Amino acid sequence: MSNRNQADDRPNIVMLLSDDQGYWAMACAGNPDIRTPNLDRLAASGMRFENFFCASPVCSPARASILTGRIPSQHGVHDWIRSGNVDVARLDPQMRDDGRFAGEKAIRYLEGQLAFTEILAENGYECALSGKWHLGDSLTPQKGFSHWYTIGRGGCAYYSPDMVRDGKVAIESRYITDLITEDALDYLDGRGAKDGPFYLSVHYTAPHSPWERQHHPPEIFDSYADSPFTRNPKDPPHPWSVHKPSDKEEEDRQERLQGYYAAVTAMDRGIGRILDKLEAMGARENTLVFFTSDNGMNMGHHGIWGKGNGTFPQNMYDTSVKVPAIISRPGRVAEGETCDALLSHYDFMPTLLDYLGLENPEADRLPGKSFAALLRGQEFDQPESVVVYDEYGPVRMIRTRQWKYVHRYPYGPNELYDLANDPDEYNNLVEETGQKPRIEKMKAQLDAWFVRYADPLVDGTREATYGVGQLDLAGPAGKGRQAYAR
Repeated sequence: MSNRNQADDRPNIVMLLSDDQGYWAMACAGNPDIRTPNLDRLAASGMRFENFFCASPVCSPARASILTGRIPSQHGVHDWIRSGNVDVARLDPQMRDDGRFAGEKAIRYLEGQLAFTEILAENGYECALSGKWHLGDSLTPQKGFSHWYTIGRGGCAYYSPDMVRDGKVAIESRYITDLITEDALDYLDGRGAKDGPFYLSVHYTAPHSPWERQHHPPEIFDSYADSPFTRNPKDPPHPWSVHKPSDKEEEDRQERLQGYYAAVTAMDRGIGRILDKLEAMGARENTLVFFTSDNGMNMGHHGIWGKGNGTFPQNMYDTSVKVPAIISRPGRVAEGETCDALLSHYDFMPTLLDYLGLENPEADRLPGKSFAALLRGQEFDQPESVVVYDEYGPVRMIRTRQWKYVHRYPYGPNELYDLANDPDEYNNLVEETGQKPRIEKMKAQLDAWFVRYADPLVDGTREATYGVGQLDLAGPAGKGRQAYAR
């Protein structure tokens, strides 16, 4: 009989986070062309959420919001972290000349902001990270994590990634998805004789670009050669698209989609290995598994190849802001159910802490609401008036079940969509005279919500965010330095 302490009765947590995965990119979500047997298996053993949204349709702001429960206009990360990932002075001499790290100094973008992992660590959880961090100073474990295996720059190619272990960067030759999976498995192997619960973040880079053939296992890439890709429309290029079509557009389209789908399937294979390991450890029933993506993705949708910054000005289409989401704990969370509640990544922190019975001293300052009742099988009556919000710099969205309004401060252009009759958002109604009262009401709600939660020091409407990367801290903390690349 093993010795158990009180903490042993609390569930382990495994967060599986993909990168740029659209809500449409799972077989269990109705895509007949993609193979995701392990995500389907996870959905069959838990709840799949059909209306889950990111807090910002680009990676670093979205990840910061998941971790802290704050919106970008509270945590100050408004674009993907382009500079501040690595302190070059800490690198080995032969690596300092590598162009990928030139001139960088480490910036901890979330310094002084409470993360749920810090609360977990203070309450007996061992916190581990395997995979992408992309929130600054990648060489230094932060936010309660004691196991730290990540990527130096934040993003990387699928081969030759710059991996961080024990404060040192090494260029690996293997496939990044396998490296992340195997580190997570090694961590779980080391848990066998230990007491106390663990939190494990497995943050994949898949299915982020690049998507060319050489970046995926050939057998998976080739298996999609004849796919019709029915969930990916052949829309003409969006007038705001930052990716211009090539002369061989259709050939490129097929290769991009093959690479994207192959990256998802390869990641799914890794997820299956992690689920198998939990089962072999006898830990599956006592582990809450949450799968989601940092943001959505357009792969031809609206004529865009990208997420929120696939256009300029940035967009808020559902394909950019809606994300896949599954939560599973066999025997404790309802199995094989689909939930249509409107939820956001900023709801995850209060939900997890509520589920674990842990308090957040900053709860009153945060916008998220707990949906732990759903996980406990209790009644969860979401009012019809519920809305979700999104932001990307000066671009903000308010969305109900039927309507979406997008406001671009200060000059527009703005958008209004009737999602009940135009679910794919092709017919912008913002100029229709009859919609003026609706627009005014939604704009008033939008303004009031952001006034309540935004920190005026880092409010996104004050930041000229271009979608090509954040260079320094937002607002006065940046001491006048350029904060966003152009």
